[in-house]
Amino acid sequence: MDKLNMDKKLMENYFSAIESVLFVHGDPISIKELSTILEESLEITLRLMNEFENLYNEKNRGIKLFKVDDKYQLGTKPENEPYIVKLLKTNQRQSLSQAAIETLSIISYKQPITRVEIEEIRGVRSDKVIQTLLDKELIKESGRLEGIGRPILYGTTDNFLKQFGIGKLEELPALEDMDEDEEERLNISDNTSNEE
Repeated sequence: MDKLNMDKKLMENYFSAIESVLFVHGDPISIKELSTILEESLEITLRLMNEFENLYNEKNRGIKLFKVDDKYQLGTKPENEPYIVKLLKTNQRQSLSQAAIETLSIISYKQPITRVEIEEIRGVRSDKVIQTLLDKELIKESGRLEGIGRPILYGTTDNFLKQFGIGKLEELPALEDMDEDEEERLNISDNTSNEE
Protein backbone atom coordinates (compact mmCIF):
# COMPACT_ATOMS: atom_id res chain seq x y z
CA MET A 1 0.00 0.00 0.00
CA ASP A 2 1.27 3.49 -0.86
CA LYS A 3 1.67 5.10 2.53
CA LEU A 4 0.98 8.55 1.09
CA ASN A 5 -2.51 7.25 0.28
CA MET A 6 -3.03 5.44 3.57
CA ASP A 7 -6.47 4.40 4.70
CA LYS A 8 -8.47 6.25 7.33
CA LYS A 9 -7.88 3.65 10.07
CA LEU A 10 -4.09 3.78 9.66
CA MET A 11 -4.20 7.60 9.63
CA GLU A 12 -6.24 7.60 12.86
CA ASN A 13 -3.70 5.28 14.48
CA TYR A 14 -0.90 7.68 13.58
CA PHE A 15 -2.92 10.67 14.84
CA SER A 16 -3.48 8.89 18.14
CA ALA A 17 0.26 8.20 18.47
CA ILE A 18 1.18 11.77 17.52
CA GLU A 19 -1.30 13.22 20.00
CA SER A 20 0.08 11.02 22.80
CA VAL A 21 3.69 11.89 21.99
CA LEU A 22 3.01 15.65 21.85
CA PHE A 23 0.94 15.52 25.05
CA VAL A 24 3.53 13.59 27.04
CA HIS A 25 6.55 15.46 25.67
CA GLY A 26 5.11 18.90 26.47
CA ASP A 27 7.94 20.85 24.83
CA PRO A 28 8.13 21.53 21.08
CA ILE A 29 9.28 18.51 19.08
CA SER A 30 10.83 18.57 15.61
CA ILE A 31 9.49 16.83 12.55
CA LYS A 32 12.70 14.77 12.45
CA GLU A 33 12.14 13.51 16.01
CA LEU A 34 8.52 12.66 15.18
CA SER A 35 9.66 10.83 12.05
CA THR A 36 12.06 8.73 14.11
CA ILE A 37 9.42 7.94 16.74
CA LEU A 38 6.82 6.98 14.13
CA GLU A 39 9.44 5.08 12.12
CA GLU A 40 8.30 6.83 8.96
CA SER A 41 9.99 8.98 6.34
CA LEU A 42 10.10 12.76 6.72
CA GLU A 43 7.76 13.07 3.73
CA ILE A 44 5.08 10.85 5.29
CA THR A 45 5.52 12.41 8.75
CA LEU A 46 5.16 15.90 7.27
CA ARG A 47 1.98 14.85 5.47
CA LEU A 48 0.64 13.36 8.70
CA MET A 49 1.43 16.57 10.61
CA ASN A 50 -0.32 18.70 7.96
CA GLU A 51 -3.44 16.54 8.31
CA PHE A 52 -3.08 16.55 12.11
CA GLU A 53 -2.84 20.36 12.07
CA ASN A 54 -6.07 20.55 10.03
CA LEU A 55 -7.76 18.34 12.62
CA TYR A 56 -6.72 20.68 15.45
CA ASN A 57 -7.76 23.82 13.59
CA GLU A 58 -11.43 22.89 13.92
CA LYS A 59 -13.34 25.48 15.96
CA ASN A 60 -14.79 23.00 18.45
CA ARG A 61 -11.36 21.88 19.75
CA GLY A 62 -10.03 23.21 23.04
CA ILE A 63 -6.49 22.18 22.21
CA LYS A 64 -4.43 23.83 19.49
CA LEU A 65 -1.39 22.59 17.62
CA PHE A 66 1.33 25.23 17.72
CA LYS A 67 4.06 25.18 15.07
CA VAL A 68 7.13 27.17 16.06
CA ASP A 69 10.29 27.08 13.94
CA ASP A 70 9.26 23.74 12.38
CA LYS A 71 8.63 22.19 15.79
CA TYR A 72 5.21 21.10 17.04
CA GLN A 73 3.57 21.46 20.46
CA LEU A 74 0.07 21.08 21.86
CA GLY A 75 -1.44 23.87 23.95
CA THR A 76 -4.78 25.33 24.90
CA LYS A 77 -6.53 27.78 22.62
CA PRO A 78 -5.90 31.37 23.74
CA GLU A 79 -9.65 32.10 23.97
CA ASN A 80 -9.94 29.46 26.70
CA GLU A 81 -7.44 31.23 28.97
CA PRO A 82 -10.11 32.56 31.41
CA TYR A 83 -11.23 29.00 32.18
CA ILE A 84 -7.69 27.75 32.64
CA VAL A 85 -6.93 30.69 34.94
CA LYS A 86 -9.96 29.79 37.09
CA LEU A 87 -8.86 26.17 37.22
CA LEU A 88 -5.35 27.07 38.28
CA LYS A 89 -6.62 29.83 40.58
CA THR A 90 -4.00 32.21 39.25
CA ASN A 91 -4.22 35.72 37.93
CA GLN A 92 -4.22 36.31 34.24
CA ARG A 93 -0.84 36.55 32.63
CA GLN A 94 1.00 39.52 34.04
CA SER A 95 1.76 42.05 31.38
CA LEU A 96 5.29 43.15 30.69
CA SER A 97 6.53 46.54 31.82
CA GLN A 98 7.35 49.19 29.22
CA ALA A 99 11.07 48.59 29.92
CA ALA A 100 10.63 44.84 29.35
CA ILE A 101 8.74 45.42 26.08
CA GLU A 102 11.45 47.80 24.84
CA THR A 103 14.22 45.38 25.79
CA LEU A 104 12.43 42.38 24.28
CA SER A 105 11.83 44.33 21.06
CA ILE A 106 15.49 45.26 20.81
CA ILE A 107 16.60 41.68 21.43
CA SER A 108 14.11 40.25 18.95
CA TYR A 109 15.34 42.53 16.14
CA LYS A 110 19.05 42.68 16.95
CA GLN A 111 19.82 39.18 18.25
CA PRO A 112 22.28 37.99 19.20
CA ILE A 113 23.02 41.09 21.26
CA THR A 114 24.92 41.89 24.47
CA ARG A 115 23.58 43.69 27.54
CA VAL A 116 25.90 46.65 26.82
CA GLU A 117 24.52 46.97 23.28
CA ILE A 118 20.97 46.88 24.64
CA GLU A 119 21.83 49.58 27.18
CA GLU A 120 23.42 51.75 24.45
CA ILE A 121 20.17 51.60 22.47
CA ARG A 122 17.89 52.14 25.49
CA GLY A 123 20.14 54.64 27.23
CA VAL A 124 19.57 53.05 30.65
CA ARG A 125 20.78 50.02 32.63
CA SER A 126 18.92 46.88 31.63
CA ASP A 127 20.29 44.09 33.84
CA LYS A 128 17.10 43.71 35.95
CA VAL A 129 14.85 43.76 32.89
CA ILE A 130 17.03 41.17 31.16
CA GLN A 131 16.80 38.96 34.25
CA THR A 132 12.99 39.30 34.23
CA LEU A 133 12.86 38.26 30.57
CA LEU A 134 15.16 35.31 31.32
CA ASP A 135 12.92 34.28 34.24
CA LYS A 136 9.85 34.42 31.98
CA GLU A 137 11.77 32.34 29.41
CA LEU A 138 11.20 34.92 26.68
CA ILE A 139 14.94 35.29 26.08
CA LYS A 140 17.95 33.04 26.59
CA GLU A 141 21.72 33.21 26.66
CA SER A 142 22.76 32.29 23.14
CA GLY A 143 26.54 32.29 23.39
CA ARG A 144 29.35 34.69 24.15
CA LEU A 145 30.87 37.47 22.07
CA GLU A 146 34.51 36.97 21.14
CA GLY A 147 36.46 39.80 22.73
CA ILE A 148 37.35 41.37 26.05
CA GLY A 149 35.35 39.83 28.88
CA ARG A 150 33.45 37.59 26.45
CA PRO A 151 30.03 39.18 27.22
CA ILE A 152 26.88 37.07 27.07
CA LEU A 153 24.80 37.26 23.89
CA TYR A 154 21.00 37.19 24.23
CA GLY A 155 18.35 35.94 21.84
CA THR A 156 14.66 35.08 21.93
CA THR A 157 13.25 31.65 22.77
CA ASP A 158 10.60 29.38 21.26
CA ASN A 159 8.44 30.49 24.20
CA PHE A 160 8.71 34.10 22.95
CA LEU A 161 7.41 32.99 19.55
CA LYS A 162 4.61 31.00 21.16
CA GLN A 163 3.55 33.77 23.56
CA PHE A 164 3.35 36.30 20.74
CA GLY A 165 1.73 33.93 18.24
CA ILE A 166 4.66 34.03 15.83
CA GLY A 167 5.74 30.98 13.87
CA LYS A 168 9.23 32.25 12.94
CA LEU A 169 11.29 35.37 13.63
CA GLU A 170 10.94 36.27 9.96
CA GLU A 171 7.25 36.98 10.67
CA LEU A 172 8.13 39.98 12.86
CA PRO A 173 7.09 43.21 11.15
CA ALA A 174 9.97 44.89 9.34
CA LEU A 175 11.29 47.97 11.13
CA GLU A 176 10.81 50.05 8.00
CA ASP A 177 7.08 49.17 8.11
CA MET A 178 6.67 50.76 11.55
CA ASP A 179 5.61 54.35 11.84
CA GLU A 180 7.93 56.88 13.48
CA ASP A 181 6.03 56.87 16.78
CA GLU A 182 6.44 53.09 17.12
CA GLU A 183 10.15 53.28 16.31
CA GLU A 184 10.66 56.12 18.77
CA ARG A 185 8.77 54.22 21.47
CA LEU A 186 10.92 51.14 20.89
CA ASN A 187 14.02 53.36 20.70
CA ILE A 188 15.25 51.55 17.60
CA SER A 189 16.44 53.66 14.70
CA ASP A 190 16.41 52.86 10.97
CA ASN A 191 20.17 52.47 10.88
CA THR A 192 19.87 49.31 12.98
CA SER A 193 17.26 47.63 10.79
CA ASN A 194 19.73 46.28 8.26
CA GLU A 195 21.66 44.29 10.86
CA GLU A 196 20.74 40.67 11.42
